[in-house]
Amino acid sequence: MRHRGPDSNGYWADEAAKLALGHVRLAIQDLTEAGHQPMVSACGRYVLVLNGEIYNHLDLRARLEDQAQAPAWRGHSDTETILACLAAWGMQDTLQATTGMFALALWDRQTRRLTLARDRMGEKPLYLGYAGGNFVFASELKAIAGIPGFNKQVDRRALSLLMRHNYIPAPFSIYQGIGKLLPGTWLELSAQDLQQGTLPAAQTYWSAQQVSQQAQENPLSFESDRHAVDALESVLSRAVKGQMISDVALGAFLSGGVDSSMVVALMQNHNDQAVRTFSIGFDDPAFNEAEHAKAVAAHLGTVHTELYVSAADALDVVPSLPDLYDEPFADSSQIPTTLVARMTRKHVTVALSGDGGDELFGGYSRYVRARRWWDRRQAVPAALRGPFGTLARAGAGMLPSGHQREQFDKLADVLGAAHEGEFYRQFVSYWKDPAQAVIGAELPATPFDEPSSLGLFERMMLLDALTYLPDDILVKVDRAAMANSLETRVPMLDHQVFEFAQRLPSSYKRRDEQGKWLLRQVLYRHVPREMIDRPKKGFSVPMAAWLRGPLKDWGAALLDPARLKRDGLFHAGHIVRKWSEHQSGKRDWSTHLWSVLMTQAWLDKANINTDARPL
Repeated sequence: MRHRGPDSNGYWADEAAKLALGHVRLAIQDLTEAGHQPMVSACGRYVLVLNGEIYNHLDLRARLEDQAQAPAWRGHSDTETILACLAAWGMQDTLQATTGMFALALWDRQTRRLTLARDRMGEKPLYLGYAGGNFVFASELKAIAGIPGFNKQVDRRALSLLMRHNYIPAPFSIYQGIGKLLPGTWLELSAQDLQQGTLPAAQTYWSAQQVSQQAQENPLSFESDRHAVDALESVLSRAVKGQMISDVALGAFLSGGVDSSMVVALMQNHNDQAVRTFSIGFDDPAFNEAEHAKAVAAHLGTVHTELYVSAADALDVVPSLPDLYDEPFADSSQIPTTLVARMTRKHVTVALSGDGGDELFGGYSRYVRARRWWDRRQAVPAALRGPFGTLARAGAGMLPSGHQREQFDKLADVLGAAHEGEFYRQFVSYWKDPAQAVIGAELPATPFDEPSSLGLFERMMLLDALTYLPDDILVKVDRAAMANSLETRVPMLDHQVFEFAQRLPSSYKRRDEQGKWLLRQVLYRHVPREMIDRPKKGFSVPMAAWLRGPLKDWGAALLDPARLKRDGLFHAGHIVRKWSEHQSGKRDWSTHLWSVLMTQAWLDKANINTDARPL
C-alpha cells in the first residue's frame, strides 16, 4: 500500500508499508519488530496499515469522544482515527461508518487474526494470495512478484478477460494464485487459515448491487425539477467539500466536460481563493479539448495550467506503461492520463477528478446505441431469434471486412444473447471470443452473467459501476497518479452520491435524448450551457494511426510470429493476421492489438513464466 507520508507523530512510511505488504509471516511474528512501524492502537492490541484517505475521520473522532471511547489522541491522522474506531466498534461497524477511499490491513495480536478491507467503490487496490508458503497482500503486484520463490505463472482466465475488456476485473489478477479483494468487502484470516493456506470467503459491508436493487423499490420523487436540481447539488456539494480537506496543495483535473467542470465549480464555491486546475491538449484537433477546458476555467476564475503535448511526448510514455500498471492494462487513454498526472504533480499534491458521472447518471453514448440494438432484438419473436442470429452470422462470414460485416456480427450477438447482461457484455467486448487470441482461454463468470430484475438502462449503468469503473477508469487514474506521487480523489464516488443516483428515476438521467440530464442542470447554474453542450471526444489518442506510424516497429517486434509462438500465450496466426489487416488500412484493429501489445511488453518487463518459456 502506498503511503501518504508520516503523520505528525512520525508513524509509518515507505519501509513500514513494504513490511505490511510482504509476508504475513512477519505479521505473525509481530509487525512492530520493524524499524519503521505501522500504527499500533492505544491499547496495544491492534496494528494497522492504511492506504488512502478517510474524509470523515474528524466526525468519527467526535463520535468516539461522545461515546467516551476515544483514546488519548497522539496526533491528527485519519489512520489513528480508524484504528481507534476498529478497537471500539469492530470491523463491520467501522467500515460502514467511513466515507473515503482506502485499502487497509489490521493485525490482531491477541487473536492472531489478519483482516483486510477495501473501500466501497474500489478506488484503492488490494491484491492478496499465497506465495512461497506465506500469505501476501499488497497495493502493487510488483511487491508480491518480488518475493523470493514466487511463481510468476500467467492466469489464462485473467488473460482471456483482458482480451474481452482491455482490463483484468476483480477478483482476478494476471498471476495465478493472486487475486484482488472486491470493493465493499473485508476478509478475515485466522492463524489456522494462515498456517494451512486457506482463504475464507470475504464478507460484504456495502454492495452496489444491493443499493441498486433497494433503490428501485424506493425511488426518489420531487415536487418539481428545481427541487431535484437542488437535491443533487446539495449531495454533490457535500461530497466535494469533504474531499477538499487537505494539509497539502490541492487542485483538480479539468477537461471542460460536464463531470470535471461540475467538480471544479463546486470546489470554487467552497474556496476563498482560486482553485488550481490542470488539462493537457493535443495538436490534433480531433483529440483536443484543451480549449474547452480553458474557457470553463476562465469563466470559473481558476488558476489554470495547460500543457500541449506532441505525439512524440505521448509515445515516450509507452515504454513505462508495463511498470506503471503492474499487470497488462490496455485502455490507451492511460497515456494522456499519465501525462496530465505528471504535469499536475509539479504544482499540487492532491487532485480531484470528475470520474464516475457517466456511470452514475447515464452519460455514455453507448447506452443509447445499445438501447437501439436491444429494441431491434425485442421486435423479433423469441422463437425466431436463434435462426435469425445464425443467418446473420453466416451473412457476416460472406462479407468482406468493413462496416456492413460489423453490423451483421452485432446483430448476431444481440439475437443470440440470453439476457440483457450477456447482451451488454458482448456489446462492450473487444475480442468477443477471446479463444481466438488466447491459447487455452478460459472465461469465468463475471457480474455480466448474474441475473437481475433491472431494466436495460439501469443494468448497463450498474454493470459499468461494478466492472469498467473500478477495474478500468479507477485503475487508470490511480496508477498514473501513484507513479507521479500524486493523490487523486473522486467526489462523484462518495457512496452517498452513488446511493442518491441509484434512487433517481431514469427520466432524471436521460431526457430529451441527452444523458446526465439532472447533472447538467446543476452545472448550468455555474457554467453557461453553450460552454458545455457539445459532442464529447473523450480522453483518447490516435492509436490506430500510431500503430501504422511511429509505433509500427515497436509493435512489429512484439508481435513477431516466432516470439508469439515461443511465449505460448497467443495464437500467432490470428494475431499476425489482424496486425497485417491493420497495417493495410482495411480494418482498425488498434483496440484488439493494444491488449496483446501491452501483454507482450509486460512479459518482457516482468520476466514472466509462461507454459512455453520457463524462468
